[in-house]
Amino acid sequence: MINFNVPPFVGCEMEYVREACEKNHKICGDGPFSMKCHKWLEDRFGARKALLTTSGTAALEMAAILCDLKPGDEVILPSFTFSSTATAFQMMGATLVFVDIRPDTMNIDETKIEAAITDRTRVIVAVHYAGVACEMDKIVDIAHRHDLLVVEDAAQGVMSTYKGRALGTIGTFGCYSFHETKNYSMGEGGAILVNDPAYIERAEIIREKGTNRQRFFRHQVDKYTWVDRGGSYLQSDMNAAYLYAQLEHADQINDNRMASWDDYCEGLSPLAREGKIELATIPQECVHNAHMFYLKTRDLEERTALIAYLKERDIQAVFHYVPLHSSPAGKKFGRFCGEDVYTTSESDRLVRLPMYYGLTPADRSAVIDAVKEFYA
Repeated sequence: MINFNVPPFVGCEMEYVREACEKNHKICGDGPFSMKCHKWLEDRFGARKALLTTSGTAALEMAAILCDLKPGDEVILPSFTFSSTATAFQMMGATLVFVDIRPDTMNIDETKIEAAITDRTRVIVAVHYAGVACEMDKIVDIAHRHDLLVVEDAAQGVMSTYKGRALGTIGTFGCYSFHETKNYSMGEGGAILVNDPAYIERAEIIREKGTNRQRFFRHQVDKYTWVDRGGSYLQSDMNAAYLYAQLEHADQINDNRMASWDDYCEGLSPLAREGKIELATIPQECVHNAHMFYLKTRDLEERTALIAYLKERDIQAVFHYVPLHSSPAGKKFGRFCGEDVYTTSESDRLVRLPMYYGLTPADRSAVIDAVKEFYA
């Protein structure tokens, strides 16, 4: 079986985990390896402050708390995204306002955002699908003109850029995921990037169960106490050790994935030119990270047939999100603004091919050949 995903592993992860346990004797949050990860993210991407979290969902929840949302406030987001994008803000009592996506990138359609703004709107959430950036200049401009905050759901966007800026560093807050399905993994984990210095201290408090414990460690107070909302969002230093091994090899992992992506693109472009499939569009100002390779079939029926055909040949291909606005919770906690022109129809056509660090050239060729055979 050619699996859809195999978690990344560079070889020195267990050495670092052992070091955390046996040498550092520090396996809870914010140990030496956590600090190394924070510094790496800040130095590599130019983030003001990076903090590891227990998941990408936790990072989004922290962002929602930092946005200081109240019941009745509204958050604009795409419907084509994972449930965590929505639940993080709904947990604060916010109403979710879904808008349509662009068919070329599957990202939120920036031209539809302004029509969704009301006097209750507080936040715009930009989800960078497949590690390809949303049109951030336009989104940030809209936010500034309407006094809104921007949260980047960059769960899939580590190492991607928009006009030279790392995804996650452009909005007020950026959220990464280091789940086992992501380019860089610690099994379960994430990070929040705080790009406005005014929010850094509160982010530290929220992450430390609502206490000013970090101020205590910096000798700014003689004891720490409960001062604000918060949760247990610190990642174990063992997980951080596992992740740090991969961050040290970030370019190696990225280059390997890009080689797979480029092979797929070259091998399947003839089918796209013949009009049998559609491939992803990468805007000129975007540098992506080969998080996924997807193609679009003619319709849902053809997608189902293609996935079944590949499965018969021991190739695991999968579809992706069911639009949130059509889900029971989406109907309960939100509304769709405008017309659903592309969200449902495009999601019905999308197929993701196997993509992971270490995918062999032979396996890439087998996938390409099988897709071509299906359309022969």
